[in-house]
Amino acid sequence: MPMDLNAVKLFVQAAEAGSISEAARRTGIPLPTISRQLRKLEDDLGMHLLDRGPRGLALTPAGNQLLSDAQAALASLAQAEQRLHDASGMAGRLRISIPPHLEALWQLLRAFGGQYPAVTFEVFVTDRRVDLVADGIDVALRVGERGTAGYVGRTLTRYRHRLVASPKFLAAHPIKTPMDLTRVPCACWRSLGSSVWHLGDTVVNLDPVLVTNDYPHLLWLAEAGDVVTEVPPFLAARGLAQGRLVEPLPEHALPDVPLRALVVERRSMSPLVRQFLEYCSENVAQALAVPV
Repeated sequence: MPMDLNAVKLFVQAAEAGSISEAARRTGIPLPTISRQLRKLEDDLGMHLLDRGPRGLALTPAGNQLLSDAQAALASLAQAEQRLHDASGMAGRLRISIPPHLEALWQLLRAFGGQYPAVTFEVFVTDRRVDLVADGIDVALRVGERGTAGYVGRTLTRYRHRLVASPKFLAAHPIKTPMDLTRVPCACWRSLGSSVWHLGDTVVNLDPVLVTNDYPHLLWLAEAGDVVTEVPPFLAARGLAQGRLVEPLPEHALPDVPLRALVVERRSMSPLVRQFLEYCSENVAQALAVPV
């Protein structure tokens, strides 16, 4: 016998509430009605789903499986219903992970939300490699080539970091060749290996005065005249335009790095995630002020 959708909804509400009485309070449905519907659901399925005890409800293995599947199905149905009422055709919650230094993407999210007003965001800002499944992330935006097994990646854009220092720093510490960097105070992004800059065909091994995973900190030190460092172009742009920063070796470019979007699997992508990836592909270069 097919499952009664209303009974499944009550099952999910009771499981999430932890007790039938709490589910009755939250939903406004009489407790006997919920109990009767849950018993009928179990009878229709021929399976025991819930154990009722003094401490509330405990799910059986079958109940845990139904809860997991039903939560996802009900969420999809809620999105489908919302899309019917939303002229844009897109609705739902978008869970995104971004690195902490990509403030330039805030405007991209704002513009996407303006185009699709029924979409809400949950943004997880971290420099660690999140587990998309365990952390409940729809799209992880990551910088760098290194991928993760089991995920599907799309390169959204590529850009080069800028080697920068203040005019005051360069007056005191002239830098004419890449190897001059080994003799001046420098600060570097924290990496797993040694501190190395690849400048064109030259590899420079550094002994930095500071290593951090915070690009605004590196930028602040450079503008203060303390170090030479490398930062993303969208962070360096204002200081370079206003003369607080200069590039000491513009002819020796740092390697380009990709900004990538990772999802668990293309086949299971929701229409909302698919649309967000398309929007990012078309607009992220402009948001980061990266020439295309």
